[in-house]
Amino acid sequence: MDVLGLTEEQLCTVLDADPLTVLSGQADAQPEVPILLAILADARERAGEAVLKRWVRTRDRRGAPLNLLLARDFRGFEDAVTELGERGWILRGGG
Repeated sequence: MDVLGLTEEQLCTVLDADPLTVLSGQADAQPEVPILLAILADARERAGEAVLKRWVRTRDRRGAPLNLLLARDFRGFEDAVTELGERGWILRGGG
């Protein structure tokens, strides 16, 4: 949530969990959590949270990476993170 600047509602959508499940920490046991954390680990270290928070809302040919997360398209999100890394952790255009 903090790495990408997600709202609680967005996090619940991404994890397909209700707010109580997220607040109680039970959502941490879902398989998506370690996968998403692993996908973001290198990006967080190399680009930093400020870049990731902007990037997740920046539109490209596939739309914004946030939309991929909200649609629970984790493979598409991983591809978007990989593409960002291939560009050298630099944001292009969008807004």
